[in-house]
Amino acid sequence: MICADLLGQRSRLSPDRVALVEVAGGRRYTYRELDHRACACARSWLYGLGLKRGDRVGILAGNRVEFLDAFFAAAKCGVILVPLGTRLTAQELATIASDAGLSALFFAREYVDTVRDLSSLAPAGRLVALDADDAGGELSYDELLASLPEGDHVPGPCRPEDPHCLLYTSGTTGRPKGVITPHRQVAWNAYNTVACWQLSEDDVSPIFTPLYHAGGLGAFLTPIILAGGRIVLHSDFDASEVWRTIESERCTVVLGVPTIWKILADAPEFETANLEHVRWFISGGAPMPRHLVGVYRERGVVMRQGYGLTEVGVNCFAMSDEEAWEKAGSIGRPLMFTEARVSDPEGKELPPDEVGELCFRGPHVSAGYWNNPEATAEAIDKEGWFHTGDMARRDSDGFYYIAGRAKDMFISGGVNVYPAEIENVLLQHPSLLDAAVVGVPHETWGEVGVAFIVPAADHAVTPEELGQFVASRLARYKIPREFRIVDELPRTPYGKVIKGELVEWWEKEAQNSEFGIRNSE
Repeated sequence: MICADLLGQRSRLSPDRVALVEVAGGRRYTYRELDHRACACARSWLYGLGLKRGDRVGILAGNRVEFLDAFFAAAKCGVILVPLGTRLTAQELATIASDAGLSALFFAREYVDTVRDLSSLAPAGRLVALDADDAGGELSYDELLASLPEGDHVPGPCRPEDPHCLLYTSGTTGRPKGVITPHRQVAWNAYNTVACWQLSEDDVSPIFTPLYHAGGLGAFLTPIILAGGRIVLHSDFDASEVWRTIESERCTVVLGVPTIWKILADAPEFETANLEHVRWFISGGAPMPRHLVGVYRERGVVMRQGYGLTEVGVNCFAMSDEEAWEKAGSIGRPLMFTEARVSDPEGKELPPDEVGELCFRGPHVSAGYWNNPEATAEAIDKEGWFHTGDMARRDSDGFYYIAGRAKDMFISGGVNVYPAEIENVLLQHPSLLDAAVVGVPHETWGEVGVAFIVPAADHAVTPEELGQFVASRLARYKIPREFRIVDELPRTPYGKVIKGELVEWWEKEAQNSEFGIRNSE
């Protein structure tokens, strides 16, 4: 029976292979050792805390081995894991805790104050401190483990449709929704990624993106564990440390988001790091500018682009090394047994090169949203198609390209404008470090574009220069009517620009020049 206990299955086959390297402490764990830890965690939930299948356990922590213990424990015993975003406020966490109905909350020492505030706002169940010297919990994780009798027995296996995790969306545009991620979805994402990305036990992959996000858990963690490869776990992102690790651990496949790839390319180690063992890098989370693909190509590294959503599995497309450059800007072709289509507003599939909503159907699609049947019905239609809200097109060769979020599109003079297309052009300008475009109201045209730009250090740029730069590459109606300088763009942990904040900035500051340069026409 298919379930998410990939670690348990792999440990039977490769017990003595190294599964995990913790960068912070240098500790190396074999598959047997890692699986033993997960079994102990599951037993602590069931027999130490008295939890049962279907109960929800929250975890508020950075990247550490105990996070993996909890993730794989949930795969073994049927308790549902609820990873919590470490950047969220106590109020935001309280909303999630109330919605999920937590029976217990495990937390790291750096969040003790947040947990205290959270507990005053909403029930969070039993509080368990992951660090032994932390007095913020009712008991420590070590104490909980020590109270159990010896043994590895846990109930199982879980059924394919049993929930494994509740992964809450970022909530950048409203109340966060808990995505019900069943065992079937976790396992299928791993199997299909291994097959279509051609991963093997020889692959080594670092994880420096947050584990509380679907990308950290599903993009390489579960596929590499399934294949019997090795995960290198960073506690957080540090460009120099990442380059050192890629070299010392001879990493073969690496996931990042465009912001991270830009930071890594700007790091001094970029030009000198030994990358002979690298098979390819891959970018996700947001569109990857073609010029940045070229930067890595000049360094001799293949840069692929991927696509996924929490609701449909984080890996939905694949491409070869050759296609990564020939089709730069594309997210590839759909994985095997992954139905994808570009649809018009009535749900009819569109022909090649027409922009519409990207929809999916298949075993990689989630079971919907926790306690929210209305949102589930809105996202998954009667034929089982999940509507992503992302606009895309498919070329005649079957490769897909993301045009942007449907909610980001604006209509100027009756014509649809997709900000992602303009942003990709702006990011090719040598004086810009970052850029994002939003649509705002306009008396004549209905809506026009406003570009928020982050200039590179010691670089000056004018609106006229930027306007001419865009005009030489795109139609005139796509040229932003204003260019505003900001120190940085507001982004989620996985690199997506929080465009609602940009619109709010524009609305508040429309009458002054705090942001710098602007064009009125």
